[in-house]
Amino acid sequence: MQTPTDPVLTPLSPEMPLPHRKVIRSWLIPISQRTTVRAFVLLAIDYLLFGALLTGTVLLKPVWLKLLAGLLAGFVIGRLFIIGHDGCHQSLTPHRRLNKWLGRIAFLPSLTAYSLWDMGHNVVHHGFTNLKGVDFVWAPLTQAEYRALSPVRRVLERIYRSGWGPGLYYMVEIWWKKMMFPRKATMGNSYRPIFAKDCALVTGFAALWIAALTAAAMATGQSVLLTLLLGFVAPMAFWFNMMGFVIYGHHTHVKVQWHDEKAAWQRAQPFVSTTVHLTFPLKIGALIHHIMEHTAHHVDMSIPLYKLKEAQKMLEHLLPERIIVQPFSWKWYFSTARACKLYDFSRQCWTDFQGRATSAMRAPAPAMA
Repeated sequence: MQTPTDPVLTPLSPEMPLPHRKVIRSWLIPISQRTTVRAFVLLAIDYLLFGALLTGTVLLKPVWLKLLAGLLAGFVIGRLFIIGHDGCHQSLTPHRRLNKWLGRIAFLPSLTAYSLWDMGHNVVHHGFTNLKGVDFVWAPLTQAEYRALSPVRRVLERIYRSGWGPGLYYMVEIWWKKMMFPRKATMGNSYRPIFAKDCALVTGFAALWIAALTAAAMATGQSVLLTLLLGFVAPMAFWFNMMGFVIYGHHTHVKVQWHDEKAAWQRAQPFVSTTVHLTFPLKIGALIHHIMEHTAHHVDMSIPLYKLKEAQKMLEHLLPERIIVQPFSWKWYFSTARACKLYDFSRQCWTDFQGRATSAMRAPAPAMA
């Protein structure tokens, strides 16, 4: 088996068993160095962009320019969130305590409670990616589960899986239900007081944001309602749709498997088989801090965002035909939305709402090397 002491790492034949995750992560060690200065520069640039665009929603004259500024502010919220996401993974700087505070600061515009994201994302999603009953992010229903839903809930599920509803899904199922003052009763023994404190922190930020826009509208003689719509609602709506789309694209594909048995899930090497590398033209991936180089992130969460492109390239070179690489197009996206409605765990395939298979049925995964 290849180790980091080998002078040259050579690609692994697709017929060979996948190495243990520790071995694969050892290949990436030279890439994973973190720098504090770069983290501060990235955070400062994105906060300056965010502030400038919110100012534009007030000071620009044409309404369409105000709206454009608001939507772009939503895009920058996504960029800030990715920086916070790195902080939460302890991959932003070499300093643990600093990462926590930078992560909290970067999460504020997306109204994301740091400690709740840490538990739901780092512990649950990364610890049990695509294991039904544990990982809750875009977890597909079975046909039996779908039929057991109320008529209203079925309609909602159809909207979520239509290709048009990723923002609604993230806002309702992830942010509202799991990230904003979740009830102690639903969290059981996992509840911690820091959850309420972080929720209060982002709520206070939202209140200050709304108050600042209100004051600016009154000072400039503009409609408070319109200013709030353009300077708060529009950015948050863009952010919810951006986030829902990104996490949908990360883990939904006709080649991506879900599992409902832990042993089968472990054999499937879930850190590789459950993620998609979506590629975009015009360096769009760089504009969103390379978060779409997602296989590398799941293999080793300590790799900072500014090293993900290099790490992903290495993995795809060393593990040919193992990683799902998907050039993005709207045709592919809506084709995936039509195919990936429900999941049949007995046949290991995606189905439509009528239970008809829409992806290839798979044999059990071989054991790891």
